[in-house]
Amino acid sequence: MLFENVCLESFGYTLPDEIVTSAQIEERLRPTYDRLRLPAGRLELITGVQERRFWAAGTLPSEKSILSAESALQVAELDRRHVGALIHASVCRDHLEPATACVVHHGLGLPANCTIFDLSNACLGLLNGALQLAAMIELGQIRAGLVVGTESSRPLVETTIEKLNATTDLTRQATKSAIASLTIGSGSCAMLLVHRDLSHTDNRLVSGSVRANTRFHQLCQSGADAAVAAGMQPLMDTDSASLMREGIATGATTFVEFLAELAWSRAHIDRTICHQVGTTHRNVMFEALGLETSIDFTTVEWLGNTGSVALPITLAIAAQQGHIQPHDRVALLGIGSGINCLMLGCHWQRTLVGSSGSLVRDTGLATSGQER
Repeated sequence: MLFENVCLESFGYTLPDEIVTSAQIEERLRPTYDRLRLPAGRLELITGVQERRFWAAGTLPSEKSILSAESALQVAELDRRHVGALIHASVCRDHLEPATACVVHHGLGLPANCTIFDLSNACLGLLNGALQLAAMIELGQIRAGLVVGTESSRPLVETTIEKLNATTDLTRQATKSAIASLTIGSGSCAMLLVHRDLSHTDNRLVSGSVRANTRFHQLCQSGADAAVAAGMQPLMDTDSASLMREGIATGATTFVEFLAELAWSRAHIDRTICHQVGTTHRNVMFEALGLETSIDFTTVEWLGNTGSVALPITLAIAAQQGHIQPHDRVALLGIGSGINCLMLGCHWQRTLVGSSGSLVRDTGLATSGQER
């Protein structure tokens, strides 16, 4: 797929204030650690995740999605009458019905002729939403579109801790399927895509490649579907080792197609942003793709895995902190459970990022809207 008229115009993101370290989670897991004689520091050692963030209990995804999308609109100074589509694309949602996009649409005061719907595809949801908007813009169906999502990790992490401590016949091997759940963090991000004629940044979305390897859909599965507002108590069963192996294999195949589609070589790529799973995953993946990790930017160490929000929020923060510069060719490398892979390429020119919530690191940037 090739695009001539689509720009990644601006981003808005929101971060929770409550920081939860891996050490704090292990302290809550002391009954399990003592019973199985697990060493302290194991969670961070295996995953590279030092901390993640939680929203306040009872927070609905729409509340933070409205904030993030509003930030993206304001920093772009776009008349919202141009927004022809709104997609809410996170795993987490307010209710099973109606679509969370309805709440966000109302909160943003978007026009009545704006197409709205929810989209869900595990960790690739926001990227899939961006691809959908890009196609609509390229076809002339809309002039601008917003994709936004908010992931809430508190229910999953707390339910996982409770189950591990309550299961007295658990083995060391059995705990491995729960490790991925303990890395999940909360966050919110919005991306505004516009037709090139409306753009003030000219951050061109050039092309993308997709691949589905659904033979391995069973490697990461949740329980029965339930909305956050219904008091969701989710559990995830993840074969992390197999998921990493098969996901990276799928990613390597997609990457070859991605380079061919864009007529890029590895040397053409100035910067990369990947889905944020863990440090080991990142290192193994880059070796498989034949890329240097020095061109990459990560947030997994201090945000954890924020699901569908992970790649776009990392892209926004990387641009905000100057990791991405004008004229950079940026590869967005998304791999999600299922297994699905989506890779997008863009030519960067100018950064427009609006944000709220404090960063855990001293970035030298204020926490209000930023332009670089």
